[in-house]
Amino acid sequence: MSQAGRVRGAAAPGIPAWMLGAAGVATLLVLLELIPRLGLIDPRFLPPASEILAALAESASTAVFWAALWHTVLTWAIGLAISLVAGVVLGVVIGMIPFLREFTASTIEFLRPVPSVALIPVAVLLLGTGMASTLLLVVYASFWQVLIQVLAGVQDVDPIASDTARSYRFRTLTRIRTVVWPTTLPYAMTGLRLAAAVALILTVTGELLISFDGIGGLLAIARESGAVASMYAYVIVAGMLGVVVNILARWTERRALFWHPSVRLEVMV
Repeated sequence: MSQAGRVRGAAAPGIPAWMLGAAGVATLLVLLELIPRLGLIDPRFLPPASEILAALAESASTAVFWAALWHTVLTWAIGLAISLVAGVVLGVVIGMIPFLREFTASTIEFLRPVPSVALIPVAVLLLGTGMASTLLLVVYASFWQVLIQVLAGVQDVDPIASDTARSYRFRTLTRIRTVVWPTTLPYAMTGLRLAAAVALILTVTGELLISFDGIGGLLAIARESGAVASMYAYVIVAGMLGVVVNILARWTERRALFWHPSVRLEVMV
């Protein structure tokens, strides 16, 4: 069976994917409404969905909420942009020079698994409790997602094409543009999609634990003040941000890789 056939068979016939997704969200809301009202969980710790949505609507009517949302989005965007540029540039340079690839391999494998939250004391010590500390966590976690993918993309360049470009004495930038980058771009897009989600997670985490700004800051304040419904409302906002980030990342990927067989197949499906 072709890949297109397998993808078509994954969804229920005759039912659009968006409708199935909406049904899943509606089911979750019904469960969240029933579980506390039936006494399965104390409503003081998990209010019904109707109370959470009411708290969300009340918060969304204030300027403080939108200022916090903008702060979170701005921190995420700056951190992701820094990670993307640094990951692509260093990934291409390191990947194209065998000496650098071998020289940095052990260091990358040592630093990459270090959890970003373990750097919170270091970030606070060096940069204080402002946005800069959160950005440090975001960049550190997102950078590796891009770098590893770009390194894999450079490694996947056809050696015959690379040798041919070298035999024709292509300049380095010309070789990168015509031989390396077309192969590396799909890997870089995968890195971007992974990094976008990781950057949002670390942005909210940093705001929650360090700066007390943005949506994470509002979540921390709601928790400290015992506003449980508002706390869950901000969790929902963080989840909705994640959905938007994923949609943006996939839209960017489809635009950048419109020529790639995987994207063309997805469009056909």
